[in-house]
Amino acid sequence: AAEGADMLMVKPGMPYLDVIRRLKDATPLPVAAYHVSGEYAMIKAACEKGWLEEKDVVLETLTCFKRAGADIILTYYAKQAAQWIAEDGLY
Repeated sequence: AAEGADMLMVKPGMPYLDVIRRLKDATPLPVAAYHVSGEYAMIKAACEKGWLEEKDVVLETLTCFKRAGADIILTYYAKQAAQWIAEDGLY
């Protein structure tokens, strides 16, 4: 932030939820979580094998970012998540 940043980004997001929370508590800047391609691929692969329900796991993952304090969430699931959220009347 001292360098003139407009926001702070945590990448990858999932393993660093604690860092997201610490940043959120320590700075007035927006905090972004980046749901990286490896996390996306891991969910996709598990869902293709029938081990997980994609919609449930994705929405829970995005909720985790928000609960940790992320103001912004960058994810490859953005379009699909927006559709699910709209269909469920959550937004």
